[in-house]
Amino acid sequence: MGDEPGESDADARRRIARSLSIRAIVPNAITAAALCSGLTGIRFAIAGDFEKSVQAIILAGLLDGIDGRAARLLKAQTRFGAELDSLADSISFGVAPALIVYLWTLRDLPSIGWISALAFTICCVLRLARFNARLDVLDQPHKQAGFLTGVPAPLGAGLAFLPMYLWIVSGRSEFANPIAVSGWMVLIAFLMISNLPTLSWSRLRPPRDIRIGIIALVGLLAAALLTEPWLTLVLITLIYLLLIPVGIVTYARFRRRAAQVEPAASPPPDA
Repeated sequence: MGDEPGESDADARRRIARSLSIRAIVPNAITAAALCSGLTGIRFAIAGDFEKSVQAIILAGLLDGIDGRAARLLKAQTRFGAELDSLADSISFGVAPALIVYLWTLRDLPSIGWISALAFTICCVLRLARFNARLDVLDQPHKQAGFLTGVPAPLGAGLAFLPMYLWIVSGRSEFANPIAVSGWMVLIAFLMISNLPTLSWSRLRPPRDIRIGIIALVGLLAAALLTEPWLTLVLITLIYLLLIPVGIVTYARFRRRAAQVEPAASPPPDA
């Protein structure tokens, strides 16, 4: 029998063969590269090079953003690729960040620190499982309105590293306090599995008269990442945290407008 109910072995082999077509190799190879980058981040953390470990996770996040777009561009979206992507994300953005932060400071508080690291990893995996379970679900109010549900796994990993960014920038040991970092990891874990509506790229539609300025801003941001990477990452992280309540308010307004339009659009009852 195949992997799915009612699927024969021949059907399963044909499905896997389609998943590993020439076009599908490119996005799946990018996903594998993201996975290797995340695992390499753990290796750097074991060696005590935490700057390189964070850089490896950031690289994994960039590759994770590329593989899906490559699959859509090549029309190579497959079930195999989706499963591989989720498995890679669970390691690169769940297991790896938790171990890196644990090796950085949480191991000074073994019990609570390890529990907070486990909470982060479990919540990341649960988020990815929830995402996969909803792939074929039509009734998704957040998605239909152009919002995400909770904080995405790559961004959750980036948020988890905020104390480390501040520690690298300032050199102050207060930012490496294991109790505070444990609380921060649990908070980010909650944000990943929460039902809070968060802004997605599809909701970011700046007015036409400022789009040229945004292009210039992106160029300056790239230059800032090259010259002052850690301070720039702090700024980006804080901006995203501020956008979370903006997303909640924007979604509430959208729902209110939808509720006002729905009664007006419904036909009057028969006499």
